Amino acid sequence: MNQPVRILIPKALENSLSRRTFLGGTAALGIGAFLAACSKPSGGGSSSSGGLNIYTWGEYDDPAVLKDFTSAKGPAITLDSYGSNPEMIAKLSAAKGTSGYDICVPTHSSIQQMATGGLLTELDHTKLPNMKNLNAKVVNTPFDPGNKYSVCKDWGSTGYVYDTTVIKRNLTSWADFLDAAQKEASGSMSLLEDQGEVAFTYFYANGIDPNTTDPAHIDAYRSFILDKIAPHVQAFESSTNNSISSSARTLIHCWNGDARLGILANPEPDRYKWVWPSEGANLWQDNWAIVKGAPHEDAAYEFINYVLDPTVSLKELTYIGYNTGIQGIEEAARKADIKRPDMVFISDQIMSKLIYSQMTSMDGKIIAIYDELKAAAGK
Repeated sequence: MNQPVRILIPKALENSLSRRTFLGGTAALGIGAFLAACSKPSGGGSSSSGGLNIYTWGEYDDPAVLKDFTSAKGPAITLDSYGSNPEMIAKLSAAKGTSGYDICVPTHSSIQQMATGGLLTELDHTKLPNMKNLNAKVVNTPFDPGNKYSVCKDWGSTGYVYDTTVIKRNLTSWADFLDAAQKEASGSMSLLEDQGEVAFTYFYANGIDPNTTDPAHIDAYRSFILDKIAPHVQAFESSTNNSISSSARTLIHCWNGDARLGILANPEPDRYKWVWPSEGANLWQDNWAIVKGAPHEDAAYEFINYVLDPTVSLKELTYIGYNTGIQGIEEAARKADIKRPDMVFISDQIMSKLIYSQMTSMDGKIIAIYDELKAAAGK
């Protein structure tokens, strides 16, 4: 008998599933309990045959939603996880349309690269009637005009949390973050396992365009991050909610949804303070996309349309802690009395300072600096 959901975890990700990892909601039961709960399909009508293979960030969907989809629509779902956009792109590129995946979830800055590289299917919007439910702010975006290749899954931003039992002063900015990293949090701080996000901490703190291509800015960033920050770094993390929930570190660079889940799971939820940095931050949007050569394309359309239903979307938001971009979702979430809505929904004041990250000619150098940083960390 087919399982409605199978989870495949790459060896490299076993200890750090992704930036949006397995925590919260049903996942609090643990991976074994979840798989046991999903070991049998619950039947129901089927409008698609075969399966559905989704290549995504580790455990980035409400398990109950996945199970409900299989129950209602039929296709058994297989999830395979990656830890970064480059990892996902490299695998799809190597497969040349034969990966077996139906859906992937690229971040906004990767959409055009993937489209140009022939990795994504041009979408037939007539098969996605629930796109009408999306807020105007997340459609027809600069990175995918007309939603030719992608549909918003959710979006968020970046900041940090700090342990108020150790850091007694009030931190409000990226400048504060970098200062505390060298002082109270030395040896007990983590940076995101994301080359761009680490660079942004320096650029924002110094009033530099985060998408800068100025060689002088890049060189200054390299000198600072290697000389001033590297000695104090304890870890690099794709997933931060476990560290937050277990009070593992004093200062943690993180995405807002991960931070929220970690704080809610901490026995002392008031111990950590979340900061929307005053200088601004990266604005990212993750997106549903259909892989070129998808073996179950009809099921892929059906699934994407299914999760764009407002009721289903609210379940997803409650689980993952990110705004799903559906019209009226904030009002629905607040009416449902979700916890810490302040960490899900971004105020207009904060939004005015957020900037979409872009792929630039300096990406290769930013990646190289990050590799140097990892090699020098803690030394």
